Amino acid sequence: MYRILKKLLVGDPMPTSRLSHETMPKRKALAVYASDALSSVAYATEEITLVLALFGAQAMGYLTPISLAIIFLLLIVVLSYRHVIRVYTSGGGSYVVAKENLGTIYGLIAGASLLIDYLLTVSVSISSGTAAITSAFPRLLPYTVHIAIFFIFLLTVINLRGISEASTILAYPPYLFLFSMAFMILAGLWRYYTYGAPPVMPAAQLQPVYANFGLLAILRAFSGGCTALTGVEAVSNGVPTFKEPKARNAIIVLFALGGIAIFLFVGTSLLAELFGVVPVKGETLVSQIAEIAFGGRNWAYYLLQASTALILILAANTSYNGAPLLASRLAADGFLPHFLTIRGDRLVYSNGIILLGAAAAFLVLIFHGDTHLLIPLYAIGVFLSFTLSQIGMVKHWLKNRDRGWQFNLLINAIGAIITGIVTIVIATTKFTAGAWIVIILIPLLVYLFIAIKRHYADVAEDLSTACNVEIRHFRKNTVIIPVSTFTKAVINTVQYARSISPHIIAVTVNTNEHNLEKLQQKWQCFESDIPLVILDSPYRSITQPLVEYLEKLEQEAGPDEIITVLLPEFIPRKWWHFFLHNQTGLILKASLTLKKDVVIGSVPFHLSK
Repeated sequence: MYRILKKLLVGDPMPTSRLSHETMPKRKALAVYASDALSSVAYATEEITLVLALFGAQAMGYLTPISLAIIFLLLIVVLSYRHVIRVYTSGGGSYVVAKENLGTIYGLIAGASLLIDYLLTVSVSISSGTAAITSAFPRLLPYTVHIAIFFIFLLTVINLRGISEASTILAYPPYLFLFSMAFMILAGLWRYYTYGAPPVMPAAQLQPVYANFGLLAILRAFSGGCTALTGVEAVSNGVPTFKEPKARNAIIVLFALGGIAIFLFVGTSLLAELFGVVPVKGETLVSQIAEIAFGGRNWAYYLLQASTALILILAANTSYNGAPLLASRLAADGFLPHFLTIRGDRLVYSNGIILLGAAAAFLVLIFHGDTHLLIPLYAIGVFLSFTLSQIGMVKHWLKNRDRGWQFNLLINAIGAIITGIVTIVIATTKFTAGAWIVIILIPLLVYLFIAIKRHYADVAEDLSTACNVEIRHFRKNTVIIPVSTFTKAVINTVQYARSISPHIIAVTVNTNEHNLEKLQQKWQCFESDIPLVILDSPYRSITQPLVEYLEKLEQEAGPDEIITVLLPEFIPRKWWHFFLHNQTGLILKASLTLKKDVVIGSVPFHLSK
């Protein structure tokens, strides 16, 4: 049943030889990696106006200057990451740059920041896409969390099917969004310059909630709009997924991504100011702009809302491409569990994909799919990784002094200074709104990475073999067979035990006198040469008396003796039959695994019916 379901959802396994073909051309890569950056347009402008609207109509005039500052920042980041892609073609982005140039701790900080950002990208994007759907269809508002978790599940399954198939499925909605947004911007400009402003100017009628508008308010609005830069770093992390020449194609996609994001962000912010729209509960800013630009809720409006919902949902796909790759790099270096380096049936890092989907669904559930609650946690991690990456590149140019290093050094130095300032601004202005969670979580993750690395080092030391390693030779192997009833499975286990040792003891825990008497009678008939030890259990526990008995045997055993516990197990023919039987064997195995000089084994007996 499991195999049939897996094949239906994920598809047939791919041979390792197909790995070199699991790459993306530029047009598909742009759709996959631009989704996050382009989708930010749908809520970055709204996050700016959410702050400005609190200070009345006069504050809304700062929308354009703040938008221009964010565009300048975006240009700097794009130029900076061009150098990262060119120098570090194996992927890994900020983590690899910081680790190689600044040291392991700084690399881990960058890695932790990016992993948090990827997780939040999925949660925020899916929640924003759901908000676009509920804006168009308000009746669906009570089902926000259900819709969001459904889309997370859907994206997880699509990405488990492999890079080629996922990029083919997900390549078209981003282009539909791009053309729809461009159409809205052009239609909006035409409507404004043909008919003038709409009859009602909500921004002009805003009553200030707070009177003390100043630098702090501007910085808060700016930090909200900086979400427009999220997703830019994903291209540098995913260089290995591009077709050859990988670095060149990745840089082209990066520049295309930056140019499109700037166009859409400028157009959206400009229309928001021209039309005087302000945030309204239950409806997104883009929805309001589109309704004015298209002259009502017609086919063009619903096409844009549909494409917006799709791009916001598919923006999470950037994380599904970037996060498993980054996690595999961290795992390969020993900072995350090794199973994250394993490619699944479809040649993707399926364990990383599943973990990302599960964590994002949990986050959506905790924050009830509310974008505005999730946004304050957003962007801190990505800007911290931006800063560490740029500082790392500055050190790289100073150390290597390649051709044109002076200009490259200048770009990365400017990028490091600006993104560093923005990181501080975001951390301070959003601290009380929830940013403190991320600020605490990053060092905790770094500590976890170091603890995992230390564990792997300890395991390697304990398991290492040398020429002078002491080899134990066991003179006696005492085999213990726990039994509750006399069955063919027990006989099968006894037969196997006879083949490995003459020292066999059967042990039963007395929880029912009638059953014990029946067991003793059958045991005397069939296995009279093997002693049957009876352990009393006044509180009906099975594991505790057995564990205590084994501890006693361990104390009595010599240094050249070992104890083997063989568990009789019967295997049903159908998977659902497992749920109809007590899993005592599994419980015993879990309880006895920690015993140092006890070997635990299962002897299966396969049922015929």
